[in-house]
Amino acid sequence: MAEGVMRAVRIAKPGGPEVLELVERPLPVPGAGEVRVRVAASGVNRADLIQRRGRYPAPPGWPADIPGLEYAGTVEVVGEGVSLEPGQRVMGIVGGGGYAEAVVVREREVVRAPEGMDPLAAGAVPEVFMTAWDALFTQMGLTAGETVLVHAAGSGVGTAAVQLARAAGARVIGTSRTPEKLHRAAALGLEVGVAGAEWPDAVLEATGGEGADVILDLVGAPYLAGNLKALAQRGRWIVVGVTGGSAGEIDMRLLMGKRASLKGTVLRARPPEERMALARDFERRVVPLFERGVLQPVVDRTFAPEAVADAHRLMEEDRTFGKLLIAW
Repeated sequence: MAEGVMRAVRIAKPGGPEVLELVERPLPVPGAGEVRVRVAASGVNRADLIQRRGRYPAPPGWPADIPGLEYAGTVEVVGEGVSLEPGQRVMGIVGGGGYAEAVVVREREVVRAPEGMDPLAAGAVPEVFMTAWDALFTQMGLTAGETVLVHAAGSGVGTAAVQLARAAGARVIGTSRTPEKLHRAAALGLEVGVAGAEWPDAVLEATGGEGADVILDLVGAPYLAGNLKALAQRGRWIVVGVTGGSAGEIDMRLLMGKRASLKGTVLRARPPEERMALARDFERRVVPLFERGVLQPVVDRTFAPEAVADAHRLMEEDRTFGKLLIAW
């Protein structure tokens, strides 16, 4: 970084990947209770693609034209009243502005990076693992011995969910339109992989007709009827993504008859106190699992900032397994 300025990726106007451009911006200055992190890697997420198209604006207080929901790097400057020290390696989630050489964040929202993990690899952890952890355990209460169905098991959140569920002693069933992704997910703990339109029947067959106790839905509308069919009695179903569409019909009588629960969730728009609570819980309970080798970040490819448009194109083609990163 040049003195007083940093590089960042800007959305010049709503549109395709070609609207992303590398620009210089003033280096942000941390206030009381904040730290500035020099970013080693920024994760690329589907939310960034939607924001680039003009359909997912950043929450108030975050840069409107710089996408990016996560970072990993090193504490560079600290504000008043901060206990973190320069040089500490950290990672975390932001409401926007993650595609930059530096970010300013509240200290309580910062997560200690796993000891010994490569700084670039740490960039593949925050968004997907914190999303999966929060959805499966904080909200759905997944426990050992239960069966969880993970849609899009080869995605960033999917690969994180497979590992977390397996580490907790749950049985993991996953879907993907690409059999190769299911094969690769098996090495992460996926017990049953299902490709094709008959996945609800395959889930029932794999569970002796009982269905999945928890469904982590990263697809949305096209899977509504199938999810309800594959859901166990008193099952819990949480919608984390709607890559296949956001509107559809559901048989409410069947939902009632199964005494099942359906819930939606997002991280980006949560108030700071909720993000802080998640960061502290994740650091205490999940980061040690990386340090013990129980969990691992899954990186598909790393791009230079100048090639960020290529990263977006690759994600849109749905040919990735795990995370895409921007290396600063």
